[in-house]
Amino acid sequence: MKIVRSGWCAGAAERDATASGGLLVSVTDFTAHRGTDLPGIARAGFRLRRVWPTLDGAVGLWLWTIPRGRRAGSVAVWRDADAMRGFVGLPEHLAIMRHYRDRGTTRTCTWTVEHLVRQRVWVDAEAYLRG
Repeated sequence: MKIVRSGWCAGAAERDATASGGLLVSVTDFTAHRGTDLPGIARAGFRLRRVWPTLDGAVGLWLWTIPRGRRAGSVAVWRDADAMRGFVGLPEHLAIMRHYRDRGTTRTCTWTVEHLVRQRVWVDAEAYLRG
């Protein structure tokens, strides 16, 4: 299973993340019922990624996909749970979720890290995605 990921997209809170003393990591894993939905999901993710650098509390983000598995999602690092909830409630995010809600299944998980070590975050996220 090959995971293809985007480059790291820094958020507005990345520069403060080293002094933070605790960050929230969230992983979203969407599995489409049909492979033909995957390109639209990817486009929607990249459109939403454009606002990422302006979001309050957004530290950084990768988008990822496993094309043969009809899977796509994100690995995001947040200053805290309030910042993540702010993103989840964005009209753009809600519209995407409504559009694709019946076209697949979603699983998510979150955990906290004391310091931002991108490679460690990705390794842990990848273990979740493969598990």
